Amino acid sequence: MNETHVTIVGTVISDQRRRTVADGSELISFRVASNERRFDRTTQQWVDGDTLYANVTCWRRLVIGVGAALGKGDPVIVTGRLYTRTYEVEGQRRWSTEIDANTVGIDLSRCIARILREPKSAHSAEPVEASEAAGEATSESAAIDSVSVAVPDTAEELTTSHA
Repeated sequence: MNETHVTIVGTVISDQRRRTVADGSELISFRVASNERRFDRTTQQWVDGDTLYANVTCWRRLVIGVGAALGKGDPVIVTGRLYTRTYEVEGQRRWSTEIDANTVGIDLSRCIARILREPKSAHSAEPVEASEAAGEATSESAAIDSVSVAVPDTAEELTTSHA
């Protein structure tokens, strides 16, 4: 089977929804919007184009990082498997664009982030447990570094506040 993998650059436009599925796995989902911007040579201005909306689902260890770091309005880069889900509402067939995320990051071209690391002595030098290597959440996986994000209101604030 061929899978379609994509990278989407956009903005988180919904609150996170965290839930547990039947097998006990946790997931976090959120919506992202990616706006097309292009330079119109006739008007010599940047103009907005179409917007792509996608539902993003995060599993395993990604649940911890996304849950701690992202919120509505944050600029993100999402990489994962793209697919279309069909469903019916009042007898009408509808589609939604979905991404099963492999990686979610903060878009540093639109914000400033600082990674807050635990002291080196806090990280264990012992081998990784098989359950953690398989992606299951363990108490050790809670030792993910923290990230603080400042999202300026304007491009000027982005370039002048940390030049």
